Amino acid sequence: MKKIVLIVLVLSMSLALMLSACSPAETPATPDAPAPDAPAADDAQQATEDPPAAAADGEQVVLTMGSWRADDVAEMNAFLAEYTERIAPNVTIVFQPTNPPDYNATLRMQLESDIGPDLMYARSFATGLDLFEAGFFADITDLPGLQENFLESNRAAWTSPAGEIYAVPFIAVSQIAFYNKDIFEEHGLSVPTTWDEFIAVCQALLDNGVTPLANGVADEWDILETFFLGMLPSWVGGPDQRARYEAGELALNDENFVAAYTAISQITPFLPVGFEAVTYNDSQILFSSGQAAMHFDGSWNLSVHEDVPFNWGSFAIPGPTAAETRICFHVDAGIAMNANSEHPAEARAFLEWLASQDGQETAARFLPTGFFSLSNFPITLENPWANEAFGLNTGRETDVRFIWPHFIDLYTAMNHAVIDVIRGNITPQEAADSVAALAG
Repeated sequence: MKKIVLIVLVLSMSLALMLSACSPAETPATPDAPAPDAPAADDAQQATEDPPAAAADGEQVVLTMGSWRADDVAEMNAFLAEYTERIAPNVTIVFQPTNPPDYNATLRMQLESDIGPDLMYARSFATGLDLFEAGFFADITDLPGLQENFLESNRAAWTSPAGEIYAVPFIAVSQIAFYNKDIFEEHGLSVPTTWDEFIAVCQALLDNGVTPLANGVADEWDILETFFLGMLPSWVGGPDQRARYEAGELALNDENFVAAYTAISQITPFLPVGFEAVTYNDSQILFSSGQAAMHFDGSWNLSVHEDVPFNWGSFAIPGPTAAETRICFHVDAGIAMNANSEHPAEARAFLEWLASQDGQETAARFLPTGFFSLSNFPITLENPWANEAFGLNTGRETDVRFIWPHFIDLYTAMNHAVIDVIRGNITPQEAADSVAALAG
């Protein structure tokens, strides 16, 4: 009786969440923040109640897939339909996203109540690991293709300390610089390949009456995530060096970190007038309206500028030297399977296909613009801006946002340090020291 009451309560809460997604909601300040209307509950229910006729080779099976990407319904429906049509005619996968801010709590509640989805988006690092260690995500370490088709550094976001893998790497995003090619051409400027060249380009633009950078600090998170964490791997090193900081072998106020804070302190004169009040949305408008020549942003916003009336592109955020320039290529989501799924064979078969080259190439055709495959073989994208941005990884070392795997508790401290050093309230050394003091 208690279980029946619990299930009724959970279903009622789930319905309320879907209804609330139809009105504006506060969203987290991350690339997976945008949260347009979730699909109508009736549509998802109808897809579940009226699956395609059973295929001749087996009974029709319906799987559900949970996600926080409520704005990817059309793309994911097309992707999952491709799987049914080409690979598994007897399997229908119903995409059932949750309003992003509610996803973590809703998913855990569903899993704890034995009504969780068969497949689900798994957040990288600590959040996903917590669900695996609680027994909700299945161990898929032996899944064919998982070891061969993904670099260890990309699998790491969904790997336990004991080496167990619990999700297939699915999507990643890049922190890069967008630039107005027409403005650059008008003023005879080339894409900078070093930080000193970048500062020189900014100065040349300013001298000619052009606002060099669209970025502001009003929303706080974006100047940290898209700008500072985007440039940081080029100053402190890639995954191997990050591991040394995480192990305590290197300090978060060493000369490399001080140099990184020094570099970002140099952008202040090139930000918009009144940058303290410029929001993330304002920054996008400044760039797309041609009022600023560059915007340090994430690949997830490539589609925002597709219809602007000028030529534009992207370049890697320059490091101290061209050879030291790395890309912050952040692992955003993997796909895990429910350890208690009623259809484990079908759920695992989907993950096996997803981990294959065919699965990854198919996913790349349907993923939203600016969300990239994590596989280790070349993939060409149809969207020219996405293909250019994705191509920036070629020949460069990549790493995730520095603080995500181990130092996420320092997020607020580093955010404030970056903003304060840009405002000139503290020195780069003081910024580095303030964060290092909290690292323990």
